[in-house]
Amino acid sequence: MDEVKQNKYILVVDDDPKILKLIALRLAQEGYRAVAVESGESALAHIKIEPPGLVLLDIMMPGISGFEVLKRIKAMDPNVPVCIVTAVYDEAEGARCFEAGAYEYITKPIDFEYLKKAVLIKLFPEE
Repeated sequence: MDEVKQNKYILVVDDDPKILKLIALRLAQEGYRAVAVESGESALAHIKIEPPGLVLLDIMMPGISGFEVLKRIKAMDPNVPVCIVTAVYDEAEGARCFEAGAYEYITKPIDFEYLKKAVLIKLFPEE
């Protein structure tokens, strides 16, 4: 499975460099190839070049909001799974994200055991 993990990269999008580094490090420890970017614009550019196996996306970011990035990702490729990772729990915002195509909504501080399960379920549903 490790070779498969490396073939399906995870795009991590967050405007906080500390959060990016932490998530990317934890994913790398699990054997995943993670690409970390600090803006929605950068995320969309990466997806155009190489669609990821999964996107972990913050909602509150300067420039293009995470919600807008989610909508654009789904317009580009509806099969790219997107997991929202946000500091604010808001049921209405969560519902809006699910309606726009997110498969999960995780709040910060991140429970990395739960995140690991959410990643595995999406990238390796048969396991």
